[in-house]
Amino acid sequence: MTKAQEIAAGYATDGKALELGAVMIDGTPDPGAAVRLPLAMLNRHGLVAGATGSGKTKTLQLLAEQLSAAGVPVVLADVKGDLSGLAEPGAGAAGDRVTKRSEQTGDDWRPEAFPVQFLSLGTGGKGVPIRATITSFGPILLSKVLGLNETQESTLGLIFHWADQRGLALLDLKDLRSVITHLTSDEGKDDLKGIGGVAPATAGVILRALSNLEAQGGAEFFGEPELDVRDLTRQVDGRGVLNLLELDELQSKPALFSTFLMWLLAELFEEFPEEGDLDAPKLVFFFDEAHLLFDGASSAFLDRIEQTVKLIRSKGIGVFFCTQLPTDVPNAVLSQLGARIQHALRAFTPDDQKALSRTVKTYPVTDAYDLEKALTSLGIGEAIVTVLSERGVPTPVAWTLLRAPRSKMGSIGAEAVRAAAGASQLWAKYGETIDRESAYERLAARVAPAEPERAPERAPEREPEKAEPGFLRQAMDNPAVRSFVRSAASSLGREITRGLFGTRRR
Repeated sequence: MTKAQEIAAGYATDGKALELGAVMIDGTPDPGAAVRLPLAMLNRHGLVAGATGSGKTKTLQLLAEQLSAAGVPVVLADVKGDLSGLAEPGAGAAGDRVTKRSEQTGDDWRPEAFPVQFLSLGTGGKGVPIRATITSFGPILLSKVLGLNETQESTLGLIFHWADQRGLALLDLKDLRSVITHLTSDEGKDDLKGIGGVAPATAGVILRALSNLEAQGGAEFFGEPELDVRDLTRQVDGRGVLNLLELDELQSKPALFSTFLMWLLAELFEEFPEEGDLDAPKLVFFFDEAHLLFDGASSAFLDRIEQTVKLIRSKGIGVFFCTQLPTDVPNAVLSQLGARIQHALRAFTPDDQKALSRTVKTYPVTDAYDLEKALTSLGIGEAIVTVLSERGVPTPVAWTLLRAPRSKMGSIGAEAVRAAAGASQLWAKYGETIDRESAYERLAARVAPAEPERAPERAPEREPEKAEPGFLRQAMDNPAVRSFVRSAASSLGREITRGLFGTRRR
């Protein structure tokens, strides 16, 4: 048995697995020494890391393809617009790089396209617009988007608490702005007696942050109909749908899209039932540009991320963080990631050298490679890999030549994405924004001037009850019905129960 085959023996599996590539020894791949990632271990999470241009995006494409083929839906952020090629078959010819890579890795390569659902945050993108309400986003995640400090975050939590108690639906930015304005007014100050207060200076900071977010296009994202995360778990002809979030137009708003991904993960956690150990995950979530999530995060936010990653495994959901350096991910989260696919690292500065040394220490000891040298010598499409075997123990470290994706490696173009999104069955559900009565309208009604001539006919406390049956019957056929039913502020006015991130719990 060769050294490559000895290493590959640690990746042998009796169940289904993702085929990553072939073990390399002294720069030579052995096509008979396969590196595999068991499907049953994907809910133990993972990390894909490496310097720009080292092949991370193609690795994500390779993983997503095989998950789809195995019937596992995927949520994948397309930050640079390079992953839309998943929807079209790749191209290969005798003697080209794809054919050569296939021979080196023992892959029976053939061009394939996969079912892709293109999504965008709000109405300004190319995909089906998806939204979240302010109420469901919660104070902790919204504080991250707004760049608030811990004191301001605490005040925002109080504002949400008051709105929850009063049954005021915070659906979009104007709703939250109206509540903050009310609570700093003379009337609003009395409403907060016994539970604290909102300092005018802090309220001013939050309002300015809201204005900045709105100026950056954030208003397009918050509102209804809100995304139902169960729409992310579809299959087409037995293949898992690849839900591709087209975020290339949001690169200037990193806090918004990275925090949205965390909201989405929190929604999945709240929605999915406990599953225990499964032969394959119910969904795999790729968290690209993960360093943006952790930059400037409060301690409360980091604690919630750690808890979510620990607990969501039991829901049958796998999470892969994708970033340049493993040190971008806090140790408490990094320790939860069972699979490591590390592309080349650069060691040009003292900080780079420290990151390299720390990365080496996260891998099992190996006598097959000098890891510090290997990590700076990896070619494009090569990675240092270790995963959890079916027995839950780390596999031997493998310098791996990764397989080539079978779909198109590159963008299919903006017009093709728009056409595919417009033809999607989700467009009818989420394509049009709906603006129903919420906190803004209700608070505006409280301060509106009286209309004496109509006063005898008005019955403010009884009208909603009279109108409710007819409205609910109409709502059953309305695209916003799920958002209405799941909305945090119901007509009963009961307080919302909030989950790990302060997000609304159903």
